[in-house]
Amino acid sequence: MGRIVVTGGSGKAGQSIISELLDAGHTILNLDLAPMAHPSVHTLKTDLADSGQVFNALSGQWALTEPFPEGLPPRPDAVVHMAGYARNMIVPDNETFRANTQGTYNICEAACKLGIRKIIIASSITVYGVSFAQGDNNYQSFPIEEDHDVCPTDTYAIAKLCNERVARGFAARFGADIYVLRIGHVIAPEEYNEEIFYSYVHEPAEWKVHGWAYIDSRDLGGMCEAGLRTDGLGFQIFNATNDTITNLKPTEQFLREGYPDIPITRKMEEFEAPLTNAKIKRLLGFEEKHGWRKYFNLWDKKRVVM
Repeated sequence: MGRIVVTGGSGKAGQSIISELLDAGHTILNLDLAPMAHPSVHTLKTDLADSGQVFNALSGQWALTEPFPEGLPPRPDAVVHMAGYARNMIVPDNETFRANTQGTYNICEAACKLGIRKIIIASSITVYGVSFAQGDNNYQSFPIEEDHDVCPTDTYAIAKLCNERVARGFAARFGADIYVLRIGHVIAPEEYNEEIFYSYVHEPAEWKVHGWAYIDSRDLGGMCEAGLRTDGLGFQIFNATNDTITNLKPTEQFLREGYPDIPITRKMEEFEAPLTNAKIKRLLGFEEKHGWRKYFNLWDKKRVVM
């Protein structure tokens, strides 16, 4: 149990992460520009692109009291950094890049200089740079693991790759544990029987760009908790995806039929997600709780999805 600063905790992923961390007994401070109504969590409105605000937020109070306690506030034990624009086309590209890279740099700098030695940072599976097209920008092999070459081509993904390099540099300089999560498409509990998951299951050719994988928002919280429990790994990158392929066919059959020219480099589990989470299970001890088959009901291909 510790004092954990979460950035971006007011968003879809952030709220689930905070819920999981609270259940594990942690004390949470949320840094976000948007409010979050939770009786156990104070939200401090913070512009992460402003380094002064970040330093003050990470070294300040955890809750509003009158008066504040005397002496220095307790230092956070860790930072879970999820804030930033969640995709392209929310703002112009230059603002996406500026805000997402500057916020991550400021978090890493402030945390490391304040002596916080555990940081978990949100990256994205989009850094692999794979397109929807059948013939272009294919994966180099299956399963898709963290040591694959990455070549992002859009602004959001390029910024995420820059953030990975920032994290690696700070981890090396300060001896910190900085764990980067390459997060799949985040699915909230109510989304399993909506259009996107229907398309995942019944139109798999459309979802090469996601590696036929996803992440349940609650399991993403479990991954963050697993990272907080595990010390001493230095800089690490993890695919943050669930265990199984978002398709009905066994994984190797599906890949050989659809992508016969891409090699399969090891024996895969029967329904293992091609964009595999094997490393995060092995090194952090993550265990999936929310496999999609528990919740999905749209098995009929003819069903109209609203």
